[in-house]
Amino acid sequence: MSVNVGEAVLRRHIGRRLAELREAAGLTQKQAAIAVQKGVSTISRMEEGNLGVRFRDIDVREILRAYSARPEETERLLAYTQATRNGRTKQWWESFAEDMPEWFSLFVILEDSAESIREYESELIPGLLQTRQYCEELARTPAGLLDCSEVEQRVQIRLERQAVLSRAQNAPRLDAILNEAVLERIVGGPEVMYHQLNHLLKISSQDNVTVRIVPYSVGVHGGMAASSFILLSFPTGSNGEPFEPPIAYVDTLTDSMYLNKPDEFHSYERAWNDLDQKALSPEVSRQLIISAMEGLQR
Repeated sequence: MSVNVGEAVLRRHIGRRLAELREAAGLTQKQAAIAVQKGVSTISRMEEGNLGVRFRDIDVREILRAYSARPEETERLLAYTQATRNGRTKQWWESFAEDMPEWFSLFVILEDSAESIREYESELIPGLLQTRQYCEELARTPAGLLDCSEVEQRVQIRLERQAVLSRAQNAPRLDAILNEAVLERIVGGPEVMYHQLNHLLKISSQDNVTVRIVPYSVGVHGGMAASSFILLSFPTGSNGEPFEPPIAYVDTLTDSMYLNKPDEFHSYERAWNDLDQKALSPEVSRQLIISAMEGLQR
């Protein structure tokens, strides 16, 4: 099922990327404005993703030239800014889906714009919490599905996505609930798995990241009905309404579903609420992870 991704989410993504490129170039908003002969307020409004800003190609190119943006970055952002002029009734990614890099897919933009990410995983460590070695092992499975370059691309995509959790401003909150089997499934051998669980402990100490385990002892739980899924919620605008309705995302081997109809989302939220009630506390979950690590050392 498709979801109508709103212009507001896209504009926020464009604005954030413009700000990142400006800062990487070592420029203040005032310096950037002087360099491209624009007002400081224009630069500020573009970086805020203001709905009143018209992203003209000539202006965007001049700004990105001042920021020394790479050609592929320039073309990508131009495709996005052009999409903001297409109107909200059209799904913007349809205009350039064939040329859009895999790691800039719809889900990545949604994830990047989310205020809250709630994820249940029945078999694996969530992508945002994976180490390179763990991710590499998964990308090579099943054998022959991806060639060597595609494996490396998938790994890089995943590692770049992880930066969302540690960015300086507007980092989303991630609440991850894992089936206990995730801790026992050895991916890449004991050493790779040990480092993965150690990474899980470290990153779960961040204020915006919580990891909890659903133990075998709880018996039946909501995740059994839903399988693995992600719930994304978005920030609210000045009118008090969220930029986008909350979305349930379900990934498959060859496709994905974006479910934002109220009954669809609430069904997955009901499954989450059941998991939320049955999962161990963060503190007890950490002890279970430590026990799994000790088992790998024996």
